Amino acid sequence: MDRTSFESWLEAYGRAWRDRNPQAAANLFAEDGTYQVTPFVEAMRGRAAILEYWSHVAQTEQDIQFGYEVLAVTAEAGIARWCASFVIVPPGLQTRLDGIFLISLDTNGCCTSLREWWHKEQK
Repeated sequence: MDRTSFESWLEAYGRAWRDRNPQAAANLFAEDGTYQVTPFVEAMRGRAAILEYWSHVAQTEQDIQFGYEVLAVTAEAGIARWCASFVIVPPGLQTRLDGIFLISLDTNGCCTSLREWWHKEQK
């Protein structure tokens, strides 16, 4: 993995989230990729589980903004600080997230492992 492929993946991830496109989000992952949204839940395994998760996200979030800063990239993984804001519907709850991604990509640029740590503010 290099910085260019990592940034390309992050851009596509942000675009899928902003566009509320669960299929585009799921397609960013390898067929057997894992996605752990917090350290306290078991990782989703496989593209079908990730698609199901993102289908829920697309139905419950709107007005999504996403940004990131790459912190480190090695051959094995990339680390980025990310931030997002959106409105949860219903009830119209304004939400901000600030977090860290640890991501591994395969040679095709598909995510084999994504782990998140984040903090939430809601109003």
